[in-house]
Amino acid sequence: QVQLTESGGGLVQTGGSLRLSCSASGRTSSSFTMGWFRQSPGKEREFVAALRRRGGYTYYADSVKGRFTISRGNAENTVFLQMNSLKPEDTAVYYCAFDNSLILSSIRVREDYDYWGQGTQVTVSS
Repeated sequence: QVQLTESGGGLVQTGGSLRLSCSASGRTSSSFTMGWFRQSPGKEREFVAALRRRGGYTYYADSVKGRFTISRGNAENTVFLQMNSLKPEDTAVYYCAFDNSLILSSIRVREDYDYWGQGTQVTVSS
């Protein structure tokens, strides 16, 4: 089992910044993938960004590329999502996702992640 702890959501004005963090504990491997998905009312949960521990490769949705950055923290199993130039359409509940052995083709597929955080609300006011 893996437990995920998220923090960092909140309310910000358009153009502002927020940083989300996610820490994984429990039975983690050396080749995990940690990602962020988001869901707004009436919409499906969508991929935002992901990081693969092995090699440090990062992946982004087109809608956030150039504005959001996913990175590893100093702690082994912690990732951050730095969100800059926020827009009202970024408003959603953001979920951290984790998998110990995700294949590359599944990076953006929410059904393929085994573990999820509780979600943190991000609200961007216009």
